Amino acid sequence: MAGTKVSDYILQRLREWDVDHVFAYAGDGINGLLAAWGRADNHPKFVQARHEEMSAFQAVGYAKFSGKVGVCAATSGPGAIHLLNGLYDAKLDHVPVVALVGQTNRSAMGGSYQQEVDLASLYKDVASDFCETATVPEQLPNLIDRAFRTAYARRTVTAIILPGDVQELDYSPPTHAFKMVPSSLGLGRYAPVPADEDIQRAADVLNAGEKVAVLIGQGARGAREEVERLADVLGAGVAKALLGKDALPDDLPYVTGSIGLLGTRPSYELMRECDTLLMIGSSFPYTQFMPELDQARAVQIDIDPHMIGLRYPNEVNLVGDARETLRRLLPKLHRKQDRTWREQVEKNVARWWEVMQRRAAVSADPVNPEYVVHALDGKLPDDVILAADSGSAANWYARHLRLRGRMRGSLSGTLATMGPGVPYAIGAKFAHPDRPAIALVGDGAMQMNGMMEMVTAAKYYREWSDPRLIVAVLNNGDLNQVTWEMRAMSGAPQFEESQHIPDLPYADIAQRIGLDGVRVEKPKQVEAAWDRALAADRPFVIDFRTDPAVPPIPPHASLDQIEAAAAAVLKGDSDRGSMVKQGLKAKVQEMLPGSRHRDDRPGAGKHDSADENK
Repeated sequence: MAGTKVSDYILQRLREWDVDHVFAYAGDGINGLLAAWGRADNHPKFVQARHEEMSAFQAVGYAKFSGKVGVCAATSGPGAIHLLNGLYDAKLDHVPVVALVGQTNRSAMGGSYQQEVDLASLYKDVASDFCETATVPEQLPNLIDRAFRTAYARRTVTAIILPGDVQELDYSPPTHAFKMVPSSLGLGRYAPVPADEDIQRAADVLNAGEKVAVLIGQGARGAREEVERLADVLGAGVAKALLGKDALPDDLPYVTGSIGLLGTRPSYELMRECDTLLMIGSSFPYTQFMPELDQARAVQIDIDPHMIGLRYPNEVNLVGDARETLRRLLPKLHRKQDRTWREQVEKNVARWWEVMQRRAAVSADPVNPEYVVHALDGKLPDDVILAADSGSAANWYARHLRLRGRMRGSLSGTLATMGPGVPYAIGAKFAHPDRPAIALVGDGAMQMNGMMEMVTAAKYYREWSDPRLIVAVLNNGDLNQVTWEMRAMSGAPQFEESQHIPDLPYADIAQRIGLDGVRVEKPKQVEAAWDRALAADRPFVIDFRTDPAVPPIPPHASLDQIEAAAAAVLKGDSDRGSMVKQGLKAKVQEMLPGSRHRDDRPGAGKHDSADENK
């Protein structure tokens, strides 16, 4: 490979790993790689974000929606530091990402040199499964191959640190010699399955249950058909962790939707009333939203033995691929003849969607954010990819959008960081340039970084066969989720200095950079804005002026939380009038004729502190 530099070889090896995009930002710590990109005719494609954190988020979005490893690159020092938040997002959501990070020359390392940071220590946690520094050419291709294999196999973050002078060295491969480590490409496909006796034990538990609840996460995404068959056989209801929202269609009558603080009422009811729990491909962390610890017999299926048995005292833990494990489990299950439980679950689901429609119809000042998202539900393209940012936007994404068929969606599930909504959507567009993408973001996240990433969209959208990337900004002038958490969890009034944020003309800014957009200040404008955005020939920003007083209170809020919110009013919350009025209007929708009070079910106690509908 005469004349090939280490940097050239790195890009070659990326191509051999089928990498077609690297999300990155330039800096002199990766000058050698940048020069190699020029020699390689920009293959794999260098995708330039406006900030390294956005590069990492784009790599995460690309990985989530493509199923391939996302790759990001940054310079030494500050560039490497900026990547961290996005990389932690990948690590905590179990997404394969490889980071290529520049470092000062070997001769300067340890010399307190400019932009020298101890990257091995800095990345020790986020890339704990594999983080290595290339010091001689012969370490390649082994470092690259191990980084990719580890990222794929363990669904995590790996990192390769590249000193600037090593990038410029002539490449020489490892030889057949002592202390040389040659390597090979590829990762063989495999699908581990549990032992037969464990599968039989799990079947015995599930067959004995009369009220079976299933909780699925992103690990069940490849087992949709098997989960549907299992739910039919067991007469079960199925709840979904937010990262598994697209793992099963929401138009199935027994799918109760999201679970947890951002979840739905029927999911809460499913968990509260079941006698048997089956978890598939989920490490949903909030035990308080699962059955009481002595209530249900439980079985869990997960491919990662390190992530199984963490949340609930399971009777049987099955370590294996969800699809292959369910295929072995299904023949051992007995069809439930009594469908009373399933009928009750479906009744709860149907009632929930009626309530959501009524909540969306509640008037607000100026626009109800629930209506904004509910109006989108029926307009979603069949192949849409959705991204939601953290904050109150995630509430409406979780509760009002029904994902169907091929639709995909994700958010920062575990880190719950602000800011990934727009870069996730951009990563999705590079993964699937022929599919429309929609990001639901709050005005806080849009000001934090989303608006500048529209510059990235403007730079690249002409390369996408479907140019539609819609960003819906829920513009309420408030860091709304935190405001409501302060009210509900601490009983504290809104603190204006931390919570109020300035109004920006988001749609006007989009138009100034060659995109399109519209500001919506009246409910009657909402549907037309969505239609216009979905018909646009370029990325489109909708600035929805929404009411901050619409409460993102979970449908299973405890009396303690509601009392804390009331205390905030008494302490003089600046928005207390709107808050009380809007909260009552939303909650009364669940009390209209045809609604079933929680205490209507047999055996319900009148002192149920988890019943927020009283």
